[in-house]
Amino acid sequence: MAGPEEPPTTPGSALPTPTKASTIDVVISGPITRAAIAGLCERVRVALEGSGADLVVCDVGALVDPDAATIDAVARLQLTARRLGCRVRLHDACGELKELLALVGLDDVVRCAPLRGELRGQAEEQEQAGGVEEEADPGDPTP
Repeated sequence: MAGPEEPPTTPGSALPTPTKASTIDVVISGPITRAAIAGLCERVRVALEGSGADLVVCDVGALVDPDAATIDAVARLQLTARRLGCRVRLHDACGELKELLALVGLDDVVRCAPLRGELRGQAEEQEQAGGVEEEADPGDPTP
């Protein structure tokens, strides 16, 4: 027997899906038009009102070429969620979207989860264990 079929996504659409009692998952694909923002926020508001959720996780991995309308949508989603005592977290946000959020000062308001497979720190940034230092041997040729 085949499992339930997931509804298709359309540009700028949100498919609120309660995954846990405290989380609503929303898939946002793009590009997002200004005309679609009000409907997106309304669908999220309706999903939140009866859910008891306190977090909206927006999967934005399929967004292409984020622009001012994308930032407007994210800001309005955050405002909608805040009015209901919830918060928004972006999942799989591309670097360009993160840069735009920082440019308009929303990076502290709307948090981004790390990209799939992205590490929180780079190996080069880690300190070496105490007492271990690399030194060059004067007899070694330079690469």
